[in-house]
Amino acid sequence: MSVLLPCPRPAADPATPPAVRTRVTIPLRFPDGYATTATVWTFTGLADAREHLALGLGDWPDALARASAGGPPPLVRPHSECLTGDVFGSQRCDCGPQLREAVERIGADGGFLLYLRQEGRGSGLYAKLDAYALQDTGLDTYQANRALGRADDERDYTAAAQMLAALGADRIALLSNNPDKAAQLARAGIDVVAQVPTGVHLSPANARYLAAKREHTAHTLDLPIAG
Repeated sequence: MSVLLPCPRPAADPATPPAVRTRVTIPLRFPDGYATTATVWTFTGLADAREHLALGLGDWPDALARASAGGPPPLVRPHSECLTGDVFGSQRCDCGPQLREAVERIGADGGFLLYLRQEGRGSGLYAKLDAYALQDTGLDTYQANRALGRADDERDYTAAAQMLAALGADRIALLSNNPDKAAQLARAGIDVVAQVPTGVHLSPANARYLAAKREHTAHTLDLPIAG
């Protein structure tokens, strides 16, 4: 019996700068009825050789022209893939609502959503679900990751910075509550002019998760004080 082995990702060639591979137009429609159209890019030469996507939303060409003339920069959200939240509507995180919010807000201002294949803060889908099982025993999201031998957050935004550079968006307003995203992008050569927080998508199922993000990694989340 033959065994099919997974095909390894091709390593990025350090001599070849990241570049746009494909550009297509995709109409989007969300479950609540909100609809828009995105320009979607794929890339070659990214540092991690993963299949990340960039979505241009709203009048992104004007946003780039505005920024190059010294005006306000395009609004950009690097959004890490979350199958459970983005697709299945899991209430254990705030990823799905953040994605929905980001598409509309970026569409209004003009800018880019980077959809990054970094499930489970970079640990993968199965490890994320293993961490959920540990959270059910009383650990918070970071304690669960450590119990699995993982780091608090294994995401690397080098590829995100390369995607932005390939699109000509090296000066941005960052739509994120996570200070680590801003710090990593800045170290990779992106001028983060402002960090714009997302809304707080609080539910009974994710309250402890959001509180852990605020307390452990200084996310800018205005949560009610437990009393």
